[in-house]
Amino acid sequence: MPASADRAARSGGGFLRAVFTIGGLTMASRVLGLVRDVLIANALGASYVADAFFVAFKLPNFFRRLFAEGAFNAAFIPLFAESLTQSGRDGAKAMAEETTAVLLAVLVPFVLLMQYAMPVVMMGLGPGFIGRPETFDLAVDLARLTFPYLLFISLVSLFGGMLNSVGRFAATAATPILLNLCLIGAALLAVSTLTSAGHALALGVAVAGIAQFLFLAAALRGERLLPRLPAPKLTPRVKRLMQLMLPAALGAGVVQINLVIDLVLASLLPTGAVSYLFYADRLNQLPVGVVGVAVGTALLPMLSRQIASGEGQAAIAGQNRAIELALLLTLPAAVALIVIPGPLISVIFEHGAFAATDTAATVLALMAYALGLPAYVLIKVLGPGFYARQDTKTPVKIAMAALVVNLVFNLLLIGPLQHAGLALATAISAWVNAGLLAWVLRKRGHFIADPRLKARLWRMAAATLVMGLALWGLLVVFEAALDGAFWWRLAALAALVIGGLLAYGLAAQLTGAMRLSDLRSLFRGRHGG
Repeated sequence: MPASADRAARSGGGFLRAVFTIGGLTMASRVLGLVRDVLIANALGASYVADAFFVAFKLPNFFRRLFAEGAFNAAFIPLFAESLTQSGRDGAKAMAEETTAVLLAVLVPFVLLMQYAMPVVMMGLGPGFIGRPETFDLAVDLARLTFPYLLFISLVSLFGGMLNSVGRFAATAATPILLNLCLIGAALLAVSTLTSAGHALALGVAVAGIAQFLFLAAALRGERLLPRLPAPKLTPRVKRLMQLMLPAALGAGVVQINLVIDLVLASLLPTGAVSYLFYADRLNQLPVGVVGVAVGTALLPMLSRQIASGEGQAAIAGQNRAIELALLLTLPAAVALIVIPGPLISVIFEHGAFAATDTAATVLALMAYALGLPAYVLIKVLGPGFYARQDTKTPVKIAMAALVVNLVFNLLLIGPLQHAGLALATAISAWVNAGLLAWVLRKRGHFIADPRLKARLWRMAAATLVMGLALWGLLVVFEAALDGAFWWRLAALAALVIGGLLAYGLAAQLTGAMRLSDLRSLFRGRHGG
């Protein structure tokens, strides 16, 4: 085997192992997240307390995705990987220390300022709450409790980028588990001792940030990479990082502005609209997190190393396999969320304060979100094709186009479809975003769909169609059980999930969409056909 092919094979095996590691831990986190959401739904339902908490929880997450995970990782990981390649661990660690000092110098004053200005911020984030003083005041109180999470999760993002760059994916992927455990603990233990369930959950968010920070700090110490804290200075490397971060932050900001627009418009709808979108998005984010985040997180360091080493063809091949793997797992998930949303939401959320009417409203939002599920995942997979080449500007322009599309369809669809129209507009704009990313990469010669990917796309579609028809048939068979008591509905849902998995697995084997031998070969680091 030629040396370049051997390196590509080893990279492929390492990439798939990283995807399985990240995906497996993310799946554990998402399962705990569902437990968390069941407890939240049971305690809060779709009440004004739920609306206030979800807005308060979204605020630090907005800035986390804007600066910490989105822009920061897109700029930091390629530069850190480049430092590792050129200067070794000592040089890369020095770069991380410079970055940590400047990051804290910016974040600490910002968090303090936001605490003071929270009422004004909430007027912009939830204008529909202004006419509901009880909801508005509670949202401000809860946001002040949750916002310090941003400080710790930003450091977690930096530490996680360092660990991912040296091939340590497990610790970073496990950190969301701590968030879910803290919120589960808050929902179970602290509700009776604090002012409200909303206060307990908000405090749980802040505690989770501290726990995640300490966990990754220990992992970095084990790798002898834990940064010290020098005086903040705008060194050439920090300036380069900021140059890359600015356009990436604008691009991530456009995506987050999409979400804020949805939130603002939802706050203008009747009580419960914010909660319906939250619960639907939680289910939709399960495959996005397990597949899209896992593949994208593993792909960026690998592409960065390959491009820094001049292995452009290996990078293109790796992106083909990443797209293939992402669509293999995402297409059936999207169809399942469209065909059986009612049983999913009913069994998972319809308890306590969450009523059957809430289930019906959430179903509409979930079906709309699911239409864009493959696009959400493709954005995660295609983005590294730009970031690994230190191009953070092009995704900004594409995200701005998607923002305009989202805004237009929000205004067109909110009237006839209410909250479901907001979810559908998000799905449409995601397809525009993914399509433009793929088109630009292909135009530049940085992505070319190889024969294997082209051949397997229609096979995946055929296998997914078979699964969808099987699920529809099973819905008819279990119709009576799905209308019965909880345990009957749970058993029927389990039968639907298992039946759908079996149908898709068999169809994928028969059509050649994916074979078990391919997975075994990839996992061992060999190329399948």
